[in-house]
Amino acid sequence: MRQGEVSVIEYAVKFNELSRFTPNQVPTEKMRMDHFEQGLNGEVKQTIAGHTYLNSQEMYQSVVKVACIINETKIENREKGSSKEKFLDLVLKEAETSRDLNLG
Repeated sequence: MRQGEVSVIEYAVKFNELSRFTPNQVPTEKMRMDHFEQGLNGEVKQTIAGHTYLNSQEMYQSVVKVACIINETKIENREKGSSKEKFLDLVLKEAETSRDLNLG
């Protein structure tokens, strides 16, 4: 199973539901965590790679935290980019106004 376009929480819920119906696919806690990790999307998977967890619940909690931090960072970067664009637009308009006043 892959996370795809759903959130980490939605993926975890679906993964748990499916793993209950197919216990032979994830017979041990370690296999359960490995399968869960393999289905995660890139950034989250890269961030948690190499970490050791006591159980799947601890892993899920860590993954959710990581996903939240990644999303918050993306939002902050978008907002910074938007503010930067607005600032540059303002500077350009000021420069044009100043140039127009000097020409007139």
